[in-house]
Amino acid sequence: MAFSLRDTAFRERWSAMFQDREIFVRTGGHVKFVKLSAKLQRRIATAFAAAFLVLLTITGVAVVRDMLGASERAELAQQQAQVDAAQARVAAYRNRVGEVAAELDARQTYLERLTSEIRGTRVAAPKPDATAEQTAPRKIGALGVKGVLRNLFTLRDRQNDYAVALTETVDRRAARAEAAIRNFGIDPQRLTKQPAALGGPFVAFRSEGRTVGQMGASIVRLDTALIRMERLERALVAMPSARPANVDMVTSSYGYRRDPFTGAAAFHSGLDFPGARGTPIHAAAAGRVSFVGRKSGYGNVVEIDHGQGIITRYAHLSRFDVKVGQRVATGFTIAAMGSTGRSTGPHLHFEVRLNGTAMNPRIFLEAKKDVLETKAVAARRIAELAGTQNGQS
Repeated sequence: MAFSLRDTAFRERWSAMFQDREIFVRTGGHVKFVKLSAKLQRRIATAFAAAFLVLLTITGVAVVRDMLGASERAELAQQQAQVDAAQARVAAYRNRVGEVAAELDARQTYLERLTSEIRGTRVAAPKPDATAEQTAPRKIGALGVKGVLRNLFTLRDRQNDYAVALTETVDRRAARAEAAIRNFGIDPQRLTKQPAALGGPFVAFRSEGRTVGQMGASIVRLDTALIRMERLERALVAMPSARPANVDMVTSSYGYRRDPFTGAAAFHSGLDFPGARGTPIHAAAAGRVSFVGRKSGYGNVVEIDHGQGIITRYAHLSRFDVKVGQRVATGFTIAAMGSTGRSTGPHLHFEVRLNGTAMNPRIFLEAKKDVLETKAVAARRIAELAGTQNGQS
């Protein structure tokens, strides 16, 4: 009932707002009469109200739609940002995979090169297995980028372990060579400090654009150990321990003696090996012939430079079989026994000199069996390495 009363009151107020209207319009001296009825006024007002409501509704819908669109756009932008971030992470992982793979390839190449240079070791270089084959960026597959990266790091750890094991092997070989050199009465430091007789332009070793120093501490330690072993073994191989002539008796030893011509005390700087004229004379160690000719008191002489400051001298010769600059192997026939110079009969005067100072040849010719075995192993390695390098050149 309250609703009906309110409804009736509203209608009355609505009707009171619209009364019949009479409008007089004067135009050009004429008067026109226009009548607006209350009913027409209500219709016009109702039409305007309806149009306003429609416009208001449309505006509200547009506002709501804009609000919803802005929210959706913000959500989409957030999702896109997340996608972009994820793609950036994936790209970074892929780049990291590529970098680590290139690094491992360089290390592997270098380790394989060192393995080929070090003979007689039982350490096997790590070879890529089924897991390692999946480390290439193009073969990521189901492992995912992170999984492949983990596998790469695992392989790098294996390479480090191998480098450490190989370094220990190299250090042991270097220690044996050092001990063998000491058996010849020579301080190894004296030899390894001597500049090696090498040459050529400097070209740093690089693999996949990386130097040794960029491959990690374990590789640097291995490289340093190998350089030391190389110098010691080459110094050991330079020791003239092979007999220069196939004769047993020595008529005059190293040291002070009675001069055979004057009878006065004199220093004899080598060993004398007697024999028949023309007896072949052999190189006591591998090296390069540095002198062929005559020297005062020595007569006909051949000298061989074995490197590391060591030379051997063969005197009183009757014939030369080599030329200056010629490289000779241990045991190679270089001359024939004679009696030229200050000599009382056919024999070989044999000297060993270190940096110009004469040393007792007996120390070299009477080396212990284990020393000679160590020297033989080093000589085989150097010969194999030289053969490999000559085959590649």
